[in-house]
Amino acid sequence: MPWWERNNLRLIQTNLREVDAAADVDRLIADVKEYSANVLMVNAGGIFAFYPTELEYHYRTPYLKGDFLGEVVGKAHRAGMRVIARFDFSKAHESIFARRPEWFYRTKDGREINYHGIVHTCLNGGYQQEYSLRIIGEVLDRYPVDGVFFNMFGYQTSDYSGNEYGFCYCDNCRRRFREMFGLELPASADPADPAYAKYREFQWITARDMLDKIHAAVKSRSREIAISTYSDHKVDIVRNESNTKLTRPHPVWPYSASENVKSIEDTFHDKLISNCCINAVDLPYRYMGVSRHEVAVRLYENIASGSGLDFCINGVFADYPDRENLQTVKEIFRFHRDHEAYFGELRSTADIALVKPMGSRAYGGREYLGIFKMLKESHTLFDVICQHHLPEREGDMDRYRLVIVPDIRHWEDRQLEALRRMQERGVRLLATGWSFAQPERAGFLKDAFDAEVAEFWPDADAAYLHVADKRTFPDFAERDWVFIAGAFACVRFGPSADTHLPLVLPSTYGPPEKAYGHRTGEFFGAGASRKSGRGDGILVPWQAGSLYYRHGYKDHKRLLLSLIDLAVDRRAQVSTDAPGCVELFWNRTPKGEGFLQLLNLSGFNGVTWAEPLPVGPIRVQLKGFGAVSSVAALKGGKIAWEADPASGDVTIELERLLDYEAIAVNQETGGTRA
Repeated sequence: MPWWERNNLRLIQTNLREVDAAADVDRLIADVKEYSANVLMVNAGGIFAFYPTELEYHYRTPYLKGDFLGEVVGKAHRAGMRVIARFDFSKAHESIFARRPEWFYRTKDGREINYHGIVHTCLNGGYQQEYSLRIIGEVLDRYPVDGVFFNMFGYQTSDYSGNEYGFCYCDNCRRRFREMFGLELPASADPADPAYAKYREFQWITARDMLDKIHAAVKSRSREIAISTYSDHKVDIVRNESNTKLTRPHPVWPYSASENVKSIEDTFHDKLISNCCINAVDLPYRYMGVSRHEVAVRLYENIASGSGLDFCINGVFADYPDRENLQTVKEIFRFHRDHEAYFGELRSTADIALVKPMGSRAYGGREYLGIFKMLKESHTLFDVICQHHLPEREGDMDRYRLVIVPDIRHWEDRQLEALRRMQERGVRLLATGWSFAQPERAGFLKDAFDAEVAEFWPDADAAYLHVADKRTFPDFAERDWVFIAGAFACVRFGPSADTHLPLVLPSTYGPPEKAYGHRTGEFFGAGASRKSGRGDGILVPWQAGSLYYRHGYKDHKRLLLSLIDLAVDRRAQVSTDAPGCVELFWNRTPKGEGFLQLLNLSGFNGVTWAEPLPVGPIRVQLKGFGAVSSVAALKGGKIAWEADPASGDVTIELERLLDYEAIAVNQETGGTRA
């Protein structure tokens, strides 16, 4: 089995500066060992070579005196650590640009991007297409590295100051696009321009082609060398980041690590995810870290969601000016080391799947995040399946009782066919927003939901949903109307659909003397088709997730959760009295133990991360788990538990949750499994 497949990485990345080629390697290795790390990621080549390269167009950092990379690899291996060599071929030194300008990115008017002497290359130019493979080959032939990582892979069109320069119009891009599609490059990112749609396809095809070349070059030398980058094509370790940016719009997303890990861990069986906790508050401020409480949440979410640990600083620890987070990182890395047997191979018990939209064209981005947040806060167990991988996952999707589609409007035919076959086998669909509402998808909408679109409202301003059915929506005893805004599809449901939430049509709302005249129309906020005696599909033709993500009104969450309850017959594997600020994880280990994890997010107030408030007591009931031999809290929290032999239910009470607790529930041999 390749070394990474155990999925127990405790990775430290020192994102080296060119001056660090003269750093004390013994000190570096000793510092990294203090974190109980078993993997070190270190710069190898690309922008700067950190070894004595013999290649003409590989710029060696002028601070290199010996063989920094060779020394790091040898000493890290002797210290029991794997080494991943980091490359960045998105840019190269300006001296190379002066000699080989045809390898580099060009703006529409023919200019290069030169940022402090480092110039953007082009994925279709000779440097990335051919010369990068020579650099990779030189490193792999010289040094027994355990993996390779590629930073900023693909099409990079902005600089580190955030200036955007647009598509690359170099001769290589023009020629290759013309050969592939018979078209000239689009003038802008205009969705109405057919050339733009082809250009997005061009980017996808050419990036995958380059990853194919890298895969062939690396694996021809050894199958035991892990390939890692931010793509999921032809890689062994998908890299992602939990990071912050000062200009990023609110709301702040508290589930960054959980979402990054789940979307890969739940989707793919043949690759793992390493989600990097970036210490810096932003790229211009690489030497001040975010709150240590945010770092703790990211790292705990990593391991609780099924991954390992991954932490990055810029430079080396010896002169790093912000040490506030480092003790927290050490403690969590040490905890993972001491209890490694429980992590990395967690098996999902969820019977609900949430589809993650593909690509930047996906309208479902905020809708997806809002529904993700709803499910987390309600302690609903769910998996995340990437839309582009649905056909490959179809064979094992039957274990889900419900698949949620969050306002996804762009579909490939093979993805729709996979959904259609799942539904025919009994998997229920719940779709929100304008999912499947385009004219070319009318047949699917009719078959799946017994529905057809009458008209589209880009913004349902001043409209409401009438919550008349108090049995289906028991949380609304004292509230009859719930506002909606944003996109609404006016849908007519057929006779097989049970309709819910009549639409209250917009009326005047100002001045207050004119705020009346609302009436119920012919359209509804939800329809549940039951054509074959089961819940074939529930269509929610408005943006429940987006509304909750942006505004946070619990009414939209409660409406959608009630419809999910309707779809899955109100059954739950796990129930708890924990508040929504406690993130709950429930899995099985390969040995069959139950593994319950609780993470306290109460220190997050929407913007700031602070010390979480103690929460407790917390009761968690595991339905039908079976006979139990022991229950143990790995961080030492005080617990009590009881099991009901008749039902197999197990109830665990944690006296007080501080930041995080992991509870192993060991099953008696022969006990019933959930």
